[in-house]
Amino acid sequence: MQEKTFALSRRALLRTAAVGAAATAATATIPSVVMAADGVAADTSKIRNFDMIEAFYREYPKKLAVVRGTLNRPLTLTEKILFTHLYHPESLREFKRGVDYIELRPDRAGTHDIGGPMAIIQFLSSGKERIALPAALVCDHLVQANVGAIPDLKVAEKGNVETYEFLRDVSRRYGFDFWPAGSGICHQVFMENYNFPGCMMLVTDSHTPTACGMGMLAIGVGGADLVDALMGMEWELKMPKIIGVKLTGQLQGWASAKDVILKLTGMLSTKGATNCVVEFFGEGAATLSASGKATIGNMGAEMGATTSVFAYDDSMARYLAATGRQAVADLASKVDLAADKEVYADPAKYYDRVVEINLSELEPHINGPFSPDAAMPISKVAETVKAKGYPQQLQVALIGSCTNSSYEDITRAASIARQALENGVEIKTPLMVVPGSTRIYDTLIPATPATASATN
Repeated sequence: MQEKTFALSRRALLRTAAVGAAATAATATIPSVVMAADGVAADTSKIRNFDMIEAFYREYPKKLAVVRGTLNRPLTLTEKILFTHLYHPESLREFKRGVDYIELRPDRAGTHDIGGPMAIIQFLSSGKERIALPAALVCDHLVQANVGAIPDLKVAEKGNVETYEFLRDVSRRYGFDFWPAGSGICHQVFMENYNFPGCMMLVTDSHTPTACGMGMLAIGVGGADLVDALMGMEWELKMPKIIGVKLTGQLQGWASAKDVILKLTGMLSTKGATNCVVEFFGEGAATLSASGKATIGNMGAEMGATTSVFAYDDSMARYLAATGRQAVADLASKVDLAADKEVYADPAKYYDRVVEINLSELEPHINGPFSPDAAMPISKVAETVKAKGYPQQLQVALIGSCTNSSYEDITRAASIARQALENGVEIKTPLMVVPGSTRIYDTLIPATPATASATN
């Protein structure tokens, strides 16, 4: 019997639309247009689910006005997004944080090749003809990094052919956008193609809050919760407490956004943000890139946070423009996606806890070993390692994962590697580099006749 294989081209993926509901919009013969701020019509035909996004920004101010009229008080950004997504808007009241439950209607959903199969099988038993909201499925977790991209993909395609074909076929039948193995890490794929400011998204992965880099509430859920959303049912959440993190100053030297969350995890511990949304604010927040904000939100899971959120700002607008979604940035810029000024003026009155970090004084950090809240500023690493008897030899290094695989992360690491080579420093530790998506890979290594054949 001939063995089946599941062939694909990572680079070809960028030249074609994802399979599923978005494919129709991406291949439309008559492009959609929207007027940009400068009066020039922007092509929106390649922006996935743009009709839904446009409707969201049309309705959001109306919903927010109702929330303001009902509560009649200043609002945090977390509250604005939550309360404008109530499944039953008439149920709005002063929910008690950490006690009451609220029922929500998310805008989007997502899953992957580990969390997806069982959830989809549950959905199939519902008898629904199509999913009730836009959703994407990314095959990423079943690919093991071992030898290199091409051989590892071949191993994954061979070993998981039945899973991949099942997910592909179900996606086509029920309306998921399907991203085959090699497309990238699901959170990076979502960031580049789907996330939009003010959105609420559910994904079957604990690091879903990566999407806070786009000014939205993205929450990791289990398969049963995802099925509720896919069926168009109410999604229930305990009204979270809200931790306000005020960022002042600006990062200096080699300190990065990752050090912000490493520092904060050391301050709050692995349980300190359980059943909480971490809302970042302050002039320091505006100095961080969208990718940097995404890194911070990603590791919020290590504090037990429900999710994290940043106010919409210019960094997100630049990211949207760079990923072909200027029309989304134009729409987001017209609505209120920040906490009210009264909240920023007196944060202790509106947040359940307030923490402040001065970015100008923040050192690069190393967290661990054994626990992600074991935070060590770089100046204390040597003495801490010796005092606690930690291993002093690094056996392997990785630039990648869903928290550190952006273009920004990899270029920072490349700068250090270049300096080491230029100064004759011998590399003694194996280094793995895993770009978060094909877009990042192709940005790092522009397509040429020589490289194209090696990466297909």
